[in-house]
Amino acid sequence: MIIFQDLISHNEMFSDIYKIWEITNGLCLEVEQKMLSKTTGNTDDSLIGRNSSSESTEDEVTESTIITSVDIVTNHHLQESIFTKEAYKKYIKDYMKSINEKLEEQRPERVKLFITGMKNKSSTSLLIFKTTSSLLVKT
Repeated sequence: MIIFQDLISHNEMFSDIYKIWEITNGLCLEVEQKMLSKTTGNTDDSLIGRNSSSESTEDEVTESTIITSVDIVTNHHLQESIFTKEAYKKYIKDYMKSINEKLEEQRPERVKLFITGMKNKSSTSLLIFKTTSSLLVKT
């Protein structure tokens, strides 16, 4: 299994169990995600060796809760970040600066392509800001 990590923070982001596409000329990865629903609090007593008909005369009511989340978020302990549009712009600008510095150190031939591609990608991200969510790795 391949674990993809953030280049700057080295936090785990996702693994190769998901469908992954390279976008923006290989500068970004897009990962397919699915919604999951998990029921908690409603344990089947027979799984733990209890026979409810012979051990209890009262009807016990247990509350169950359904938790819905995105599989990649649950599996990789990500948390949704809460940004205003202005805060997101600042975060992306600082993050892209850090990525650019890493590229200059490790792969200088990709710097020009990165700058051009990410200007276009950042503009697109800002246009769809209200309909998307950003995920940060839980630390």
